[in-house]
Formats: sequence, C-alpha cells, structure tokens
Amino acid sequence: MNSLSETWFADGYIDFELKKYTLLAYLQEVNKYFNQHKLYPQLADIIFHYNNLLAFKKNKQYLQEQFPKKFTGIQLQKLQVLYEKMIEDDDLMKELEDIIQYASKIMETTINNGTEIYELVEDKMTIAPVGLIPLDLNEGYFFLSTSMDKNTKVYQYRLSIFEKHDEKYRSIKTEFVDTWHRNIVNTYENIKSELIRHRAMLPNPAVYAIDIALGFPVEETLLPIAKRSLVRYLSVA
Repeated sequence: MNSLSETWFADGYIDFELKKYTLLAYLQEVNKYFNQHKLYPQLADIIFHYNNLLAFKKNKQYLQEQFPKKFTGIQLQKLQVLYEKMIEDDDLMKELEDIIQYASKIMETTINNGTEIYELVEDKMTIAPVGLIPLDLNEGYFFLSTSMDKNTKVYQYRLSIFEKHDEKYRSIKTEFVDTWHRNIVNTYENIKSELIRHRAMLPNPAVYAIDIALGFPVEETLLPIAKRSLVRYLSVA
C-alpha cells in the first residue's frame, strides 16, 4: 500500500501540486481497500494523518503532546524549523496552509467512506453472553460468527487499562484459539464447555458470542470492529 510519512506535507519541496499528487495516490489506495470492505489498518492510518494535519495547524506544542510515540526527535526538529520558516516566509506559509486545507477536506470524505462501513458492521452486530458470566470480566473468550458460513472463530481476550494525557482507557489483547463448525453438537454452550475442559488456565471464563450478519473480511474488518465493540460492551456491563 502507498503510505504517507508522518510529516509528508512538510517533507522535501513544499509545493501544492506535488503534495496533492502524493495525497491522491495514497487516498486512491485507501479507497481501493474500502471498496473491498477492508477497513484496517487503513482507517486508523488515515485518521492519524487527518488528526496530524489538524494538530500541526493548531500548533507545534500540541503536536508534540498528541503524538509522542509517533514522532522522533528529528521529525519534531524538522517541524520546528518549518515553523520558523513559516514565520519568516509568507509564501511558504500560504502554500502550506493551502496544502493542509485541501488535504484535510479531501481526507474527511475518505474517512466518512470508511466510517459508513464501520457503522454498517456495528449495526449488523450483536453481542450476548454465553451461559453464566463471572464477576471478573477482564479475561475470557469471545466467539466470532457471521451469517455467511457455519464456522465460529474463538478468541481469548484480556482487558487492561492504560493512561494517556491524564485519562484512562481500556485496551484489549486477543489470541486466536481455534475454529469450530456450528451444528447441533457444537452449540455456543458446548464450545464453552470444551474450552473450560481443555484450557485449565481459565476455569471460569467470561464468554461472549459476537454474531455479524455480514460476510465482510474477518481480519481487516470484522475482528477489529468486534474487539472495539466488546470493549465498549464490557465497559458498561
């Protein structure tokens, strides 16, 4: 996939037409994946670049605080030098502002395309507990099934909490366990019993069934959205 550097709009020669060509080539590639109903990592990547543009437009200090892990010292130094040039060079400032204005607007359209797919998947998704749920919801399993086949993919999950900018967030780590073929024997309850019987590390796990009435790609779309949706579901459980 064509990719953009974190500072693509400020790299090299700052020319509107050149940056426009670079951006359109990137967006064409992103939209190609979206047209195949493949959202990740493309959606997260373009949202990062969009927020990056807005942050740069606001001020350098905000940019440094917002993306401390994404930018190296050299990149931040490059941006600082660019700001200094902008102050001294009205033409450069105008060119960069035109690039950022155009890029942020056209990125919004592509982001909206991806968001529509995301919301469609969410709308077609149901999450329900399987059997009795223990008090500890931070570790367990979830079953991922679609209406397009009879296979159920089973994942082990673990929730954790991390802090960012004085706010607490919940993250989820998952590990693929196995695939079961759903039938009158392999019901969700029976799959749960098999997991408990053969995986002693979780003797009383929380188990959830996530059903999606779509046949979209699992790894690039259904699984990432299922994970995010499960985190929200458990946050209010």
